[in-house]
Amino acid sequence: MEKVVNLPVAKKSKGVNTELEKAISDLLTQVMADPMASLTDKTKVIDRALNLEKIKQRLETDEWGSGLLVENDDDN
Repeated sequence: MEKVVNLPVAKKSKGVNTELEKAISDLLTQVMADPMASLTDKTKVIDRALNLEKIKQRLETDEWGSGLLVENDDDN
C-alpha cells in the first residue's frame, strides 16, 4: 500500500487585492480631477470602481448565488 503524503496547500486569501483596490481608487481620484479627461475616460474609471464594489459585495455575502439551483414555487 502506498503512503499518501499531504502537502501543504497555499491558502488563497479571500477578498479583493488591496493593491488593486488602491490603484482603482487613485485612478478615480486622478481622472475626476483632470480637466482634460474626457467624459468617456471618466465613465470608464467609474465603471471599474462600481464593478469592484459589486465584486466586494459578492465576496462578503455568503448567500450570494445560493438560490440559483433552488426551484421557485412561484413559477408554477
